[in-house]
Amino acid sequence: MSISAAVPPLEPELERARAALFMDLRQRLGNGVVLDAMETVRRDLMVPDEYRDRSYDDTSLPIERRQTISQPRIVAEMTSALRLSPSDIVLDVGTGSGYQAAVASLLADSVVSVELVPEIADRAACRLQWLGYHNVKVHRVDRASDILGRPQESPYDGIVVAAAAPSIPDSLVSQLREFGRMVIPVGGRDHQALTCVTRTPHGLEIQDLGPCQFVPLLGHEAW
Repeated sequence: MSISAAVPPLEPELERARAALFMDLRQRLGNGVVLDAMETVRRDLMVPDEYRDRSYDDTSLPIERRQTISQPRIVAEMTSALRLSPSDIVLDVGTGSGYQAAVASLLADSVVSVELVPEIADRAACRLQWLGYHNVKVHRVDRASDILGRPQESPYDGIVVAAAAPSIPDSLVSQLREFGRMVIPVGGRDHQALTCVTRTPHGLEIQDLGPCQFVPLLGHEAW
């Protein structure tokens, strides 16, 4: 991944905030390739200007159209649970700012990202190309579609879902390769369990990764 010369350098205050964030994350989560990848991603360029000074806080932040950019710790946990390999193809459901897609793109071969809101999809696609994440393709999707995700490019080695579903969506499970993994928040509209689903020949293996709070997933098999 190469960053365009047009991308502005990180200001000293944000550089210090980024260093403090990743020092804390490494103390809590340990060292590893996921945090190495995340530390290179310019989260400050993925949030609205009014939140830029908080971009390296370990918290979710608002973006356009009442959506959010996920908390760095949660992105680290979700990405780690996928156990990505350099040859993997990843489906990212809910592009949002493009932060999760950017992180996954550094650990996998390619990322297919889908977004419901056209304005958000277009901005994320431009942002990701500007920042040099050329192995991410962003696609708009229709809320009226009967199937979540992007089945025409399946199967996927990993699926990461940045919005909460009331239950594990069968249509996303069907897009997983055998022994592929999906990480998705499952539960009510206000509180969910971060859930890792592995598709095996004998059914689904389900692991609860702990409590979380995401915006609701919209559409078929969702809210």
